[in-house]
Amino acid sequence: MSLSRADVERISLLARLQLDSAELDQLTEQLGQIVGYIEKLSELDTDQIEPLAHTQDLTNVIRPDEQSASLPRDAALANAPQRDEECFRVPAVLGD
Repeated sequence: MSLSRADVERISLLARLQLDSAELDQLTEQLGQIVGYIEKLSELDTDQIEPLAHTQDLTNVIRPDEQSASLPRDAALANAPQRDEECFRVPAVLGD
C-alpha cells in the first residue's frame, strides 16, 4: 500500500494542518516510507510468538488505595486566577 498525495492532503485536513505544496510532497514521501516499513514488518512470521502486554514481568506497582487527608480548600484555591468562596471560577465551555 502506498499513500497518494490526495491521501496526505486528506490527512492534513483532518489534522487541521495547513501545508504548502512542497510540504505535502515531502510528507507524502515520508509517510510512504513509514507505511513501507510497516508493510515490511508484516512479512515476519509471528505465528509462534505469544502476544505481550508488557516486556517485563511486573506486579501491581500502584500504591494501596487508602483514605488520607486532602488538601485544605483554601490551600487548593490559593493560586487560582479566579475563584469564589468554594470553587475555581472558569469560563463557560458550553453555550446557551
